[in-house]
Amino acid sequence: MSQTTLSPVRIGLVTAAFMAIANMIGTGIFTSLGFQVADIRSTFPVLMLWVVGGVVALCGALTYGELGAALPRSGGEYNLVQRIYHPSLGFLAGWVSITVGFSAPTALAAMALATYVHSVFPAVPVVHLGAAVVVFFTILHSTTVRGGLAFNNVLTVLKIGLLFFFAGAAFAVESPESVNLLPRAGDWELITSGYFAVSLIYVAYAYTGWNAAIYIVGEMKDPGRHLAKALFAGTLVVLVLYTLVNFVFLYSVPMDELAGQIEVGYLSGTKIFGEVGGSVMAIIIAMVLTSTVSVMIYIGPRIMQVMGEDLPLLKKLAVKNAKGIPLNGMLLQVVITLGFIYTSTFQQVLLYAGFTLALVSTVAVAGIFVLRFKQPDLERPYRTWGYPVTPLIFLAVSLWSLVFMVINQPWESFAGLVTLATGLVIYLINYLVAGRYPA
Repeated sequence: MSQTTLSPVRIGLVTAAFMAIANMIGTGIFTSLGFQVADIRSTFPVLMLWVVGGVVALCGALTYGELGAALPRSGGEYNLVQRIYHPSLGFLAGWVSITVGFSAPTALAAMALATYVHSVFPAVPVVHLGAAVVVFFTILHSTTVRGGLAFNNVLTVLKIGLLFFFAGAAFAVESPESVNLLPRAGDWELITSGYFAVSLIYVAYAYTGWNAAIYIVGEMKDPGRHLAKALFAGTLVVLVLYTLVNFVFLYSVPMDELAGQIEVGYLSGTKIFGEVGGSVMAIIIAMVLTSTVSVMIYIGPRIMQVMGEDLPLLKKLAVKNAKGIPLNGMLLQVVITLGFIYTSTFQQVLLYAGFTLALVSTVAVAGIFVLRFKQPDLERPYRTWGYPVTPLIFLAVSLWSLVFMVINQPWESFAGLVTLATGLVIYLINYLVAGRYPA
């Protein structure tokens, strides 16, 4: 009897868009508003944060659409940056993906999920529940590919439906807050302040995932046609949802009660549905956050796999089982994720991850100018709409935000730079082992 070989699973447009949506809608939208209103006590600038962040993410998605279609290999920024600039910079981008890009957001989503459950069941330990969720999805994705993708799609549909339901139900709140959709005196000063710039890091983190499909572009059907559409469509859906949901939070809960709180969805749900309804809402949000954990655990090891194929020092990460699943990468990711969960606070991880990821995506987006200059004749199935304005918008806002982050949050910024420095040391060790740059 002849043996049958499993065909690789090819990811279509809808699943790729769902991956982007699932990556974005999660920790940031359900947790970060409390940190923003701690410094910005006016509704117009707060809502503008989410609009500006969404527009910047759309500009990044359009730019990545061209870069990913022209250089179609899984690996995300690792592949793009090394092909555009130099292998050493590509390794640093990949190193960030390994240590921060997926492990930290997975930890944040698990911690947020557990915090929401804890708000309803105080006896449940936040740290241990978050760790258990991470372990569960690691086991799921280490045993099946099709099942994991189908599970992600179902959870993403439920997630979108929940947010639209939540937005509609808010108008039933008995004593709504006054939400001014037009600017008032002092709002423009807030928008140009350092507080706004630092808050954009929170928002940028909430939109992190607009580039999700770039990490699995090598597994996509016809990425030249579908990549840019998946990135743009997913980001646009999330922009609309984020603006609506943050309006709901501000409409239903006083800013003084939101300030500094993580479980803003629970607070809003209690105001809208009452104590019991708020508890039910908290559990639903916790269930929705499972899709964020799931999709991060699925994608992250794929970057490790690509790096392992190129770098002798990391070759163990390229090992796949019979189903094409990079098991060693999954094991490494779960160890790093559990490390974040057990050693850091939620806000520390969020700011550290937000700064480091924003730095890498800024370098990658700038690469569109470098690639067009260095390889003008390279086949480009898709060209960035609005070029050069769209990538310049992304770069200007990102750099402005990063500068204020360094000034106002020096320790988290320093931790991000230390991560890069550590990656450079490992790259140099790999160079000495291999005697050459990676291919």
